[in-house]
Amino acid sequence: MSRFFHGGDSDSDSSSSDEEELYEKEEEESDSEESEEEEEEDEDEDDSSDESVKGTGASRFLRAGADDDSDESDEDEGERKVRSAKDKRLDEVQQTISKIENAQKNQDWSLISAEFDNLNRQVQKVIQSGGTPKIYIKIIADLEDLVNETNEKQKASGKKMNANTARGFNAMKQKIKKNNKEFITEVDNYRKDKDAFMESEDEEELPKAKPARRERALGTEIDEQLDDEGWASVGRGGRALVYTPESILKHLRTIVESRGRKNTDRQEQIRIMEKLLEVANTPYQRVRVLLTIVSTRFDVTASSVQNYMSQEQWKSAQREFTLLLEELDKNPSLVVVEGAEEWEDDEKQPPTDNLLKVPGSVVSLLERLDDELTRSLQQTDPHTAEYIERLSDEQPLYDNIVRASIYYETIGKNPEVGKQTDNINRIVIRRIEHIYFKPLAVVKILEEKLWAALPSRLNSDLTPRGKYTEVDELVQALCNHLFENSEGIIRARAMLCQIYFLALQDSYYRARDLMLMSHLTENIASFDVSTQILFNRTLVQIGLCAFRAGLCYEAQGVLQEICGSGRQKELLAQGVMMQRYSTVTPEQERLERQRQLPFHMHINLELLECIYLTCSMLLEIPLLAQTGSSPDVRKRIISKTFRRMLEYAERQVFQGPPENTRDHVMQAAKALAQGEWKKCQELINKIQIWDLLGNDKDKIKSMLSEQVQEEGLRTYLFTYAPYYDTLSISTVSGMFELDDKKIAAIVSKMISHEELAAALDQVNDAIVFRKGVELSRLQSQILSLSEKAMGILESNEKVLETRTAGTSNAFQRDQGQRGGRGGRGGARGNLQGLARTGQGRRGGGFTGGVLGGAIRT
Repeated sequence: MSRFFHGGDSDSDSSSSDEEELYEKEEEESDSEESEEEEEEDEDEDDSSDESVKGTGASRFLRAGADDDSDESDEDEGERKVRSAKDKRLDEVQQTISKIENAQKNQDWSLISAEFDNLNRQVQKVIQSGGTPKIYIKIIADLEDLVNETNEKQKASGKKMNANTARGFNAMKQKIKKNNKEFITEVDNYRKDKDAFMESEDEEELPKAKPARRERALGTEIDEQLDDEGWASVGRGGRALVYTPESILKHLRTIVESRGRKNTDRQEQIRIMEKLLEVANTPYQRVRVLLTIVSTRFDVTASSVQNYMSQEQWKSAQREFTLLLEELDKNPSLVVVEGAEEWEDDEKQPPTDNLLKVPGSVVSLLERLDDELTRSLQQTDPHTAEYIERLSDEQPLYDNIVRASIYYETIGKNPEVGKQTDNINRIVIRRIEHIYFKPLAVVKILEEKLWAALPSRLNSDLTPRGKYTEVDELVQALCNHLFENSEGIIRARAMLCQIYFLALQDSYYRARDLMLMSHLTENIASFDVSTQILFNRTLVQIGLCAFRAGLCYEAQGVLQEICGSGRQKELLAQGVMMQRYSTVTPEQERLERQRQLPFHMHINLELLECIYLTCSMLLEIPLLAQTGSSPDVRKRIISKTFRRMLEYAERQVFQGPPENTRDHVMQAAKALAQGEWKKCQELINKIQIWDLLGNDKDKIKSMLSEQVQEEGLRTYLFTYAPYYDTLSISTVSGMFELDDKKIAAIVSKMISHEELAAALDQVNDAIVFRKGVELSRLQSQILSLSEKAMGILESNEKVLETRTAGTSNAFQRDQGQRGGRGGRGGARGNLQGLARTGQGRRGGGFTGGVLGGAIRT
């Protein structure tokens, strides 16, 4: 603060000196920059600029004394020499080369590898300001010779290097091979005449006008590459990128090496490859570019925010994949196979006189295209026109599937390539998965458009043109091929697809037999999640087929496992059920959503629930009537889900008219239990969901009406049998509007299954009921007590097994074998024997309603 309050000359002098010092520092910096530029142009001008800097700037304030003193000190220290930035970088390169040469003497490959990386970084800076140093060409050529010589010595001697040296040698072998490709011309010139090549080491500096000429050349080159809109692709150093047929392989190698790196502009890479595809003039170049560009389009999807390809990108990839198949079809000498050796000489084109194997996988690109279309359909709203538009893309994809299959069949005939059975199997299963769930008319349209789009010269050995006119024959041929030539998951999926297709075409018994013979029910837990989902879908379709065939008992048994769990959406991959207290991680939820099926593959869940509840009603209502007074079958339950819904409906104080499918079925079940079978028929037929069955709607309704009549008769007989001695069949026929022969058949079946204690009097056309031996009150109570004790025992055993992790089973078996002396096994055996004794004394397992009332009290 003193400088503001105290006057005096000293303050003004100091402030003015500070300002002078700042100005002089700025002048010194500008002078130094100018001097460095001049030093790079001419060495003589460096000396003159050095002298001019010495006497100006802040340096004169660093020493006390006059100019004479500074001159004397300069004479004492000697003349100072200023080196250019390029010379300093060349010195660094020379020092690194010296370290590499010393390491060569000691065979220290770890040090050579590390210093080689450092050398490449230094040389890059030198190249930016001029040409490639000749000493660098010399050292990389000598290193390559040394690597080859060392490699041959190792093979001849058979001795192994130590671990560190071997790692360094292997790394250096790969680095020098990759690095020398860029300088192959210079290395060849050096090896032709080493002395003549190194004589031109100290080249004269370019004149001042060279930067201007280079700028003019750059401008002319960029002007030539300008497009219609005035834009040009500019590469490193501001030079215009020139795409020629000779540089295609080099550009492709650069793009492939940059895959997976961060901050890579893949859209720009795609634009570059599109230009490369335009200038490609050989089939090999076009195949290489097409393989790379399709793969790069998939990389764009992997790095984007969306988890599926946009429609534009997918169509571009699909179009380029079609071009790839066409190019391979036109040039049989080019074969794309996995594991082929890559052509490494970017300067020369490979010979195409004989068979040329190109590394790649056509089937992998095809599978990725299929997966991306499925993923796009998963994310699209199915109730919009966009979903229908996306579905139209399935036809060209199906065409490419068949065309790829024909391609692998063709190259598999060449003995140099070998059979392509695995690739054909992967394609065939994709083809089956596109048609197994579709109606026959849709599959026929797919096949007709397929063979119309393919050239007439193309034909498939597996499915020849015009041979399989029927869809079921086509599916059978494809599945038989996979049964014979594949195994594991592909074979299992083919089996499930064929079973699903047969069930969809109402071939219930064939589908059932094929499912039983495949033993997939026993092994399905060992397969992946998508195959388990396909298994669940097939199981459901078999149940629906059984219902359409009028086999309600079989349909209910098949659908019980899926519909009885209450997780139909999750098991069929048609939705994610978020539970209230679930501990699902975001990653698990994301995987669950990725497994969801597109909407056009869904099975209608409301129709599925309606069929399951209807079949359960037809089985449970007669069973409830039978178990009303029979303790021995009290615990028998067919469908817990139906029982729970029925109990909830009965607890309702007021019931209005039915509003949905579930209400219709519950009220129909109550009407059937009360003997109002006509009302039950009416309620079942009013369900609107039957309209989804199409042409089978009337057939299904008539079948259900007959089933309701028969089950109404069974319910009546179970309920009122204790009150009858004989019952006329004609009377029953009038009550249920059934034929006498039909009634006789139903009663005979009940008698044979020991469900009804009665006999048919064919002479008098009547049903004669037998009264069973009634148990005393004490015997009934003992029987009830034994059943309750067995239930408690089973629950305790389950708890014990859970806590002891199953180790208590051996103890229980041991106790049971000892005769039940205080052990659980003996007690349980006694209870079971008592239960069997009581059942035998009851005679035929039938008791009257009076006994049931006594037990309930």
